[in-house]
Amino acid sequence: MTALNNVKDAPAGDGTAPGAGVLVIGAGPTGLALACDLRRRNIDVRVAESRDRLAPGSRGKGIQPRTMEVLDDLGLVPAVRAAGGPYPRMLVRRPGLPAAEWDMVERAEPGDDTPYAEVWMLPQWRTQELLHARLRELGGDVEFGAGVTDLTQDPDGVTARLSTGGTVRARYAVACDGGRSTVRAALGIGMTGETVDAEPSLVADVRIPGLDRGHWHAWQDDARGTLALCPLPGTDTFQLVAQRAALGADGEDPASVLRQLLADRTDLAPEQLEEVLYASQFRVNAAMADRFRRGRVLLAGDAAHIHSPAGGQGLNTSVQDAYNLGWKLGLVLHGHAGEALLDSYEEERAPLAAQVLGLSTRLHGRAERRGGETGQLGIGYPDSPLTRYPAVPLPGGPAPGDRAPDARLPSGGSGHAAAPGLPARVFDLLRGPHATLLAVGDAAPPRGLPPYVRTRVIPPAGAYRNGTFYLVRPDGYLALVTGDPREVAAYPAVLRAGTAEGTAGQAVAT
Repeated sequence: MTALNNVKDAPAGDGTAPGAGVLVIGAGPTGLALACDLRRRNIDVRVAESRDRLAPGSRGKGIQPRTMEVLDDLGLVPAVRAAGGPYPRMLVRRPGLPAAEWDMVERAEPGDDTPYAEVWMLPQWRTQELLHARLRELGGDVEFGAGVTDLTQDPDGVTARLSTGGTVRARYAVACDGGRSTVRAALGIGMTGETVDAEPSLVADVRIPGLDRGHWHAWQDDARGTLALCPLPGTDTFQLVAQRAALGADGEDPASVLRQLLADRTDLAPEQLEEVLYASQFRVNAAMADRFRRGRVLLAGDAAHIHSPAGGQGLNTSVQDAYNLGWKLGLVLHGHAGEALLDSYEEERAPLAAQVLGLSTRLHGRAERRGGETGQLGIGYPDSPLTRYPAVPLPGGPAPGDRAPDARLPSGGSGHAAAPGLPARVFDLLRGPHATLLAVGDAAPPRGLPPYVRTRVIPPAGAYRNGTFYLVRPDGYLALVTGDPREVAAYPAVLRAGTAEGTAGQAVAT
């Protein structure tokens, strides 16, 4: 993106409505996911991308179970399933030892409460293509070759000038422009963190005909680090990752560098490398922005936090940033919530980003199986200012702040007596831009809830207990679990006030 010197504050505008609800800066996975989420909420979105096309490269290739649930909600899982595949087993060679075969990822079968149980492999460039196609289905698109050259905000909105010569006026802007975010720098927001590995690493997409595609090949050497070749599903390419390796001087042919690496570190013949489709050099850092918002400009994805690629956390955390922010912007822009609701974005996401940074850093360079902690199904918001606990505690089951689990519903599709046309699963009820009140069994739901809350009466199923109300946020987390309908009726006031009303963990006033 074209460099920005600063983001200027300006006097209040003339009171005219901005031309767009949200300006999304950057069309990587974060920006595209956010734009999709906003469009399905009927928010006018402009997506400005400085590149002339979607970014190339497989890079973040692992879609974790929780992100699969997000993509399910966005209507993308069939396409993601068709385009990707499971992770292959590792085939590891070490000097003087026989080759060893093992699973890098923990294998797990889907369950009633977890329809996506293990990481799914999909090259990042393909994830972006699928998100872009979904955005276009929803009536949006990306403006390529449109870097933001100037950004001004006032109490009514933001004004951005683009490198194409155009101007965008919007209520809010979200910087999804990556780890070297020029918007973050222009806002004067610093990054706090550490260098995880001072030596450079390489990532590339390459064609190596004849190499076994049934394994993720790795050559490990204590002195020189690891070189790995992972077959990318749906393609004839491999992702090459090499520690302690550099691309060389400017102008040097990447294919020559990579062929020499194969000669030096593997038992492959260098001429087996037929083509290099993409190559990049990077240093592994772990850092987080000192804040995620200044006024009407917010940061998401790598603009807010950067990770080691170990454990496949970066892309997944970034998409979930978008998922957390989208519904909040939607409620504010439609007038259902106060602007203070946007403060909860940083309050919820920053602690989780810090946890993920620690996990990625711990896993960096360690050859160990990636288990449940990397799947992100255990992420929750128990201490969020938007989470409310009942006056009378309930025993067992999912708690406020937890991810709402899936469950099979009895008589799915045949018309349950309490709810005709009941679908097969709880996730079928949650899918869409709305919040959902699940009234289980004998629980009689209150009247007069706002239009963004969809009430469904269901029989007891899975973790959902008879006589209980489960108020599920649009992003699939439990805002409230209670047996008292008055506490359900009182909850929307929390969102109308944003984070200004009440404290985390407080019971809902009745």
